[in-house]
Amino acid sequence: MTVQPRNDGDHHWPMLRSLRGWQISALPADLAAGLTLAAIAIPEQMATAKLGGFTPETGFFAFMAGSLGFALFGANRFLSCGADSTITPIFAGGLALLAASGTPEYGSLAAALALLVGIMLVLAGGFRLGGIANLLSVPVTVGFLAGIAVHIIVSQLPGVLGLPSPSGPTLARIATLAGELGKANAYTLIIGFGVLATVMVCERISARLPGALIALAASTSFVVAAGLQARGVSVIGEVSGTVPMPSVPLIGPEQWAKLVPLAFLIAVVVMVQTSATTRSFPSDPNRPADVDRDFIGAGAGSVLAGLFGAFPVNASPPRTGIVVETGGRSQVAGLLAAAIVLLLVLFGARLLAHVPEAALGGVLLFVALRIVRVAQIVSVYRQSKGEFLLILATAAAIVALPIEQGVALGISLSLLHGIWSTTRAHLIAFERVPDTTIWWPAHPQIKGEVLSDVAVVGFQAPLSFLNAATFRADLQHMLRSRKPRLLVFEASAIVEIDFTAAQALREVIALCNEAGIVFAVARLESLRAQAAFERFGLYDALPRDHVFHSVDLALRSLAPQLDTK
Repeated sequence: MTVQPRNDGDHHWPMLRSLRGWQISALPADLAAGLTLAAIAIPEQMATAKLGGFTPETGFFAFMAGSLGFALFGANRFLSCGADSTITPIFAGGLALLAASGTPEYGSLAAALALLVGIMLVLAGGFRLGGIANLLSVPVTVGFLAGIAVHIIVSQLPGVLGLPSPSGPTLARIATLAGELGKANAYTLIIGFGVLATVMVCERISARLPGALIALAASTSFVVAAGLQARGVSVIGEVSGTVPMPSVPLIGPEQWAKLVPLAFLIAVVVMVQTSATTRSFPSDPNRPADVDRDFIGAGAGSVLAGLFGAFPVNASPPRTGIVVETGGRSQVAGLLAAAIVLLLVLFGARLLAHVPEAALGGVLLFVALRIVRVAQIVSVYRQSKGEFLLILATAAAIVALPIEQGVALGISLSLLHGIWSTTRAHLIAFERVPDTTIWWPAHPQIKGEVLSDVAVVGFQAPLSFLNAATFRADLQHMLRSRKPRLLVFEASAIVEIDFTAAQALREVIALCNEAGIVFAVARLESLRAQAAFERFGLYDALPRDHVFHSVDLALRSLAPQLDTK
């Protein structure tokens, strides 16, 4: 688990670290970035709220809460936090099992979930658990995003096609939609795919162009001018122009308990995405990103979102990239964007009433296509067929299973992949590089020197219960086949030794002693492995003077003893 270095000045900045050093001269740059960010965020937050089964203004509240919470408690100067299409399908699927979408109970559960996710993130950041962000490997993350993209597309196609939304599992919904294509509404189809095309063209020209806002304004004007509501084009309808008072959602203890597993899944995904975002857009390229502090900022955003009746929020790589590309200097850009959204809620809500739902669907189709990492999928396929299968398995699990179960399985696959890599480790023989004192793993294409009475072996993985039996069996087999008089265990790759592995190592040392084989350890470099030798009493079985800084030192010190035996 990685631990980020603590900044010496952190204790002086319990809040507003992201604004440290900000000067008024940066205001014009932050204002320009804030305006662009707001133009990008307004349609995106409305669409994401729709994706989760919430009213458009709920997405605005999530954005304002995420922006304020992160600005107050986060460290990254650029990161944009708000409603996010990666996590929304996950918690929407989980909440739908507990309450009907759109009901007051559904909203209360979403707010409670936001509080739980926020608390978990704050605790993770406070205890500096940044390593949790490594629970998802790259192939699993790529497959996870591809599966989420399918969910988004399937959920939005009915609105774009002007068809009733089918119920049931994702695959069944795909089949139902395929059978209903002939009944699609031509007007919603034109609006949805017109918005998608507009956003894609604007993105190709420049990421700074607010293509979604342009498309929403054009499609809304088209609906009003042509009277398309009478022709079956649905609009989002009246938008509340008030901001709710903060409150804790009123749900029963058993409902809080039911939300905990879902909250953990969401928190892990938020940590993965926040970590990736803050490392991709660091505040200072010359210093490591403070991932743990950014977990606290994202957590504070989710807590605020829950108090204002919204849903969990997440870091957004695309919006963060927009802040950087438009010259933003600090979280002032995000706060200005949040202020613009607040003004829209208070004074411009009526402007949103005629926005067609198909237009929001078009925005989400673009988001879904953007999160599929085609280049990475192709790269993994070319370089590692096994990990490509991991991508397919994760994507299939997300699509075929209830989404929260699919995400849990994806995390499990990632962990199993890491465990499998560790269990594959086997004992390897070392040979001396000719005319040197260097001992190196044997390679079929590189000729090395072998000493008749000496065996030098290594094990290139942490020694743990996962591979202790393999380690012991490999060594026993080698001793039977080679029968050396001196066995040197090259331990430079042993970064950790657990209790089970320590017992296996003790048994191997005892076996060597019984067979009259001198056992030595070289290059025990890891401090954790050295501590394990002390903690598990391995020096009771192996004399301390049989632990050396190099293989060559071990040979020079112990080889003369062989001649006296």
